Amino acid sequence: MEAVLPMNTGAEGVETAIKTARKWGYLKKGVPDGKAKIICCADNFHGRTTTIISFSTDPQARADFGPYTPGFEIIEYGDIDALKRAIDANTVAFLVEPIQGEAGIIVPPAGYLKQVREVCSEKKILFIADEIQSGLGRTGYTFACEHEGVKPDIYILGKALGGGIMPVSAIVSTRDILGVYKPGDHGSTFGGNPLACAIARKVIEILKTRKYQDNAKQLGEYLMGQLRTIPTKKVQEYRGRGLWIGIHLHKEAGTARQHCEKLMKDGMLCKDTHEQTIRLAPPLCITRQEVDWALERLRKVLA
Repeated sequence: MEAVLPMNTGAEGVETAIKTARKWGYLKKGVPDGKAKIICCADNFHGRTTTIISFSTDPQARADFGPYTPGFEIIEYGDIDALKRAIDANTVAFLVEPIQGEAGIIVPPAGYLKQVREVCSEKKILFIADEIQSGLGRTGYTFACEHEGVKPDIYILGKALGGGIMPVSAIVSTRDILGVYKPGDHGSTFGGNPLACAIARKVIEILKTRKYQDNAKQLGEYLMGQLRTIPTKKVQEYRGRGLWIGIHLHKEAGTARQHCEKLMKDGMLCKDTHEQTIRLAPPLCITRQEVDWALERLRKVLA
């Protein structure tokens, strides 16, 4: 990518991408003022600002915070035909998570992102990849989009960009797209501050070694393989890529929260989502020995 616009939080990064897509649509595509439409997916999680929760389908994130911001259409995730049907003359962008995180580590059908890239190029709309959770090594590649060899028009980055130390987010794109901004159009008091950017630059330097991407790929495959050997009637499905795995439980097994609390008592922190999914997202520097330590605890809880 050619240009970066740094902000502070993931939600700010998403808001920046939305503003960029709308402005690009008006200035570059000729969409009538106030008519720009952005397509999003059901079960998405992009943040908690008023605009972002306006295109959320999560009742807890959305309820009691209206009135909602217009300009968005929601389609089913992983359905390329739904995307084609939703695009009209006023569509400026498709905002999507290459792997849905909060939804329970939902990996799209094989070839979906390639099809998204083709459709967005053909229809002249921006392909915006929210890689705040999936990006920067988590899935075994620098970006989850690389699993299908595609590059979006805009990446939204955050979380790992600050190395777990500083809040920093960014959108990265081409000069043609980010060039729609003039001085004063958009900004943030702390966006691009020297300390946050120094840390982000260090993170990028570390990622250039590919050490952590390779570790996530190798140990992620090992972890997933070992999970599938656990004799259990509790698990309906294992999903994930790299060091990002969702363990989806049958309802009869109880909630994911109950299992996460048991794991916590045994020294292991996990996160539940959507009632039935345990999410595993260990540090990218985890060792084989530490993965085996975690597997001991998972075998006990899932038995």
